[in-house]
Amino acid sequence: MKDSFSPQEFARLLELVHLGMRAVMGRQGGASPHFERYADVEQKILKLAERYGCGDLVDVSGNGSLIPSAKVEGDEELRKMVGESDNDIFWHELVARLADRDLGVEQTTAALDGKEGPPLNADGRLKELEDAYWAEFQKHDLARVLVMRGGRG
Repeated sequence: MKDSFSPQEFARLLELVHLGMRAVMGRQGGASPHFERYADVEQKILKLAERYGCGDLVDVSGNGSLIPSAKVEGDEELRKMVGESDNDIFWHELVARLADRDLGVEQTTAALDGKEGPPLNADGRLKELEDAYWAEFQKHDLARVLVMRGGRG
């Protein structure tokens, strides 16, 4: 296979590798159990940087492995993308977990009350709960979130 990249294209590839490894490692750094799956591929791509005119985007770490340079780590556009992604993940996780919790409470309460009747349309109800949380957070952000410490009131 013949490969051909302009320096700008290869710089974008390095950015993708950097963002991908951030996603793989999450907040755990090199402790991620998934790190080894991609580490060799990352090293192969980083080794090609000089060939494609992007040597300034790669440094050598203390253990001799190649890493994205401070120029990549500090890139404002990449930082913005990471921040937007983190924010998006936060809100989706918060909405999904709260809706799941509420649905579970509803189902448990109905079962304990011995309610007869057709089973709850769980998917439809989950969507309703999620939509309600989205509307709440879009209107009020976290201003009306209350955390009750020590159990439920």
